[in-house]
Amino acid sequence: MSAPRRNLELKALDPDPSRTLKAALALGAHDEGTLHQRDIYFHAVTGRLKLREQLDPPTQPAELISYTRPDRPDARISAYRVVTIHDPQQLAEALHDVLGIRTVVEKRRRLLIHHDTRIHLDDVENLGTFVELESTQRDERRVNEIKQALAITDDRLVAQGYADMLERRGRA
Repeated sequence: MSAPRRNLELKALDPDPSRTLKAALALGAHDEGTLHQRDIYFHAVTGRLKLREQLDPPTQPAELISYTRPDRPDARISAYRVVTIHDPQQLAEALHDVLGIRTVVEKRRRLLIHHDTRIHLDDVENLGTFVELESTQRDERRVNEIKQALAITDDRLVAQGYADMLERRGRA
């Protein structure tokens, strides 16, 4: 079995997504468009397990993503595996039968790329707007540069994932 991939992640509340978009573009990020995604989270013994469906545009296959990541507000390492899924409905039903569904997260994600870092401008149903940074090279210096350019202050950093936040709000 191959080792999981790793990235460096940072998540924050985004009170002004249009300003964040302008700042990201001014930084030189490439706009890859908007994705409408649904993540079905399943109960897992360790880590997290989600089935990600691309609702719009529906051209990409679904992905089963397993990952571990500490819940803390600063930049943190996430270890993950991604498996391409061509029949997400059948897989979702099978996983529901044996693991049960924790929650479902639906979001519209504006995807921007700056060098090796993905910038996600997320509008999450029942939660609000967020900005996420994911560096595949785990370059903390670059993440901090982008954080500063996007005016992400420490008081806006978020420790938990969207599924955890929805569960805390009682919308699981």
